[in-house]
Amino acid sequence: MPRVNRNFVLLLLLVGSCAFLLFQLHYYRKYVSKQTGFHILNPAGHVTSSDVQWQLLKKFLSLAQHFRLPLFLADIRALTLLSQDALQQHNQMPHDPQCIFLCTGQPVTSFALYANLWKYDPGFLLAAQQRGFELLELQGEDPRLASLDTLSGREIPLHFLFRLHGYTIHVVLLYERSGNYLWHGAVRLNANMDQKFAPFQLLDYGQHAGAYDRLELILTVVDGLDVQLPQNISNFLMQHQHARFLECRHQDARRFLQLYPDDSSAAAHDFRRKAKLLLSVAAQTLAVLHVPFWISSGTCLGWFRQCNIISYSQDVDIGIFISDFRPDIVAAFRDAGLSLKHKFGKVEDSLELSFLSDDVKLDIFFFYKHEGVMWNGGTQAKSGRKFKYVFAPFTLCWAELLEVKVRVPCETLDYVMANYGVFWNVPVRSWDWKTSPRNVIENGMWPSKEWAELIQVY
Repeated sequence: MPRVNRNFVLLLLLVGSCAFLLFQLHYYRKYVSKQTGFHILNPAGHVTSSDVQWQLLKKFLSLAQHFRLPLFLADIRALTLLSQDALQQHNQMPHDPQCIFLCTGQPVTSFALYANLWKYDPGFLLAAQQRGFELLELQGEDPRLASLDTLSGREIPLHFLFRLHGYTIHVVLLYERSGNYLWHGAVRLNANMDQKFAPFQLLDYGQHAGAYDRLELILTVVDGLDVQLPQNISNFLMQHQHARFLECRHQDARRFLQLYPDDSSAAAHDFRRKAKLLLSVAAQTLAVLHVPFWISSGTCLGWFRQCNIISYSQDVDIGIFISDFRPDIVAAFRDAGLSLKHKFGKVEDSLELSFLSDDVKLDIFFFYKHEGVMWNGGTQAKSGRKFKYVFAPFTLCWAELLEVKVRVPCETLDYVMANYGVFWNVPVRSWDWKTSPRNVIENGMWPSKEWAELIQVY
């Protein structure tokens, strides 16, 4: 048997390896490098998912900058990484040096767009499609034009979804509302839309409508890309956790007012004007104290039933969790021009405050949590009798009343029915706070020796 020349074999292997490497280089240059978003190799010599995502974001942001879109980064995961505490932890973890913050491991990246700063430009959408992005535009009715007199029916863009190479860029449009806040609509797909266009369950925005305070933005560089961010990232992330917004039910309110026309007298008009001012002052005062509140009792009923305040109620009712009580609340309202009318109870039990402004009363009911229920107390000043009003547990959502951004119980119907029963939709002008509510129960009496401290009327 002839001997194999080892040098010849090694030469063949070397030539074959070189040929294979040349073929790979030719294939990459001719095919891979021409595919948008796939032309970065990591140090190991192959394309990673982070490389692809970074390239898509670079292309999209460059396009947005060209068309001067007032975008800012609103992606919750990315912003969490950019927050100070998370950033310190993240720096101790191994990560891709090319894309640290924007490539979060999720197939969706979220941006927000100030709608009032951008005139709808189909040229931007066309340019994105020409660069390979698939587009899904979602629209909905403009709530700013809805009223009890007319429902606009006009649709506005709410969300843009751009898809390329398995990644989605979500742009949520923020609109200014009359209560001086930002609002976005929910994601609603029509029957003829692609239900699998994007991983909708992973979207940071759109599961429901949302409301945010006006934002201050800063321009910075993130992963080598120029990006606008909320100046106070922690505050924005906190707002996102509690952003759910409930729209007033204009159609139901119109039907109610057809059956029970609203009072259009000068006295009723004057009360609504004063109530609006009082509610606005309350919202501003409590915002400074960082004390969340919601509209309660008859004020909540008026919003839910007729999108307005009940003209014959003659007061404004709000609720505050006792855990959010602050001793300087009374002083803050006095500084805002309100006078203390009465103070009942104590922080540990049945606290209630009432203020007066221009002959309209602001009642503040403090709510307690105990054994799976929530309740607020009531006190009869002349007898010392105590009452308790019991509610099923509820969460809070944003809403708008009298052009003021307020909170309401998300489970509004259950909350209203607890107070007013199944006939909540029928006006009742004769109301006894001790016996009329469906959820009121006797709760004993204050000891007479403590009345001076617990029953204070001014």
